[in-house]
Amino acid sequence: MKKLTIGFLIIIAALYGLWQLSNARTFQVAGKLISHVQLAATDSLVALTFDDGPTPGYTDEVLHILDQYEVPATFFVTGKETETNIREARKIVRAGHQLGNHSYSHQPMILKSYDFLVNEVERTDQAIRSAGFKGEIYFRPPYCKKLFLLPWVLSRRNQVSVTWDIEPESVAGVNDSAQKMASHTVQKVKPGSIILLHVMYEAREKSRKSLPLIIEKLKQKGYQFVTVKKLIGEGTGGV
Repeated sequence: MKKLTIGFLIIIAALYGLWQLSNARTFQVAGKLISHVQLAATDSLVALTFDDGPTPGYTDEVLHILDQYEVPATFFVTGKETETNIREARKIVRAGHQLGNHSYSHQPMILKSYDFLVNEVERTDQAIRSAGFKGEIYFRPPYCKKLFLLPWVLSRRNQVSVTWDIEPESVAGVNDSAQKMASHTVQKVKPGSIILLHVMYEAREKSRKSLPLIIEKLKQKGYQFVTVKKLIGEGTGGV
């Protein structure tokens, strides 16, 4: 009975460890992962990133805000929505923003076959190229889910994984208000931060309303916005 109990506890511990690994924002087993970039304290650069989409209507709204404040951003788009809404994707590129790969179907990238993962990555890369984007394409796993196979697939493609270190929408007691999300972002930001927002759907109105507040508050504190590519290029190494 004692051996059975110990064995059960070992299994539970192993499963918990795998769950933690699958959700880790700062570590993966292969390839390069960046959750923020190490900068000098005087280099007040941050990257603003959006997940999902592009979608009709909301893409134009977000692009208008970014244009109003002259802020570049990085959009991690899904392949399916990019194919469906290619006009919106091209608008993002024409406005000078960066596109990143957020998978094709937005499924958790764990317990999937090699062929499935390769198709998700390659098909989305193709959609991004069809939108006219010419730069390096970074990958952001949906829900930040990854274990062993996805990092290996990405490493073989020399494709960098990019997560984030600030996501106000995920904080209970903060995500119920645009003002609270903006204040939380200002409290947590540091040089080299990568900020994540979801702004592409009807249910994300608070996030869209928080966007100009975040931009204004960070600019008041002396921060400058750059794309993820620019941020990585300015850094001494991602974490």
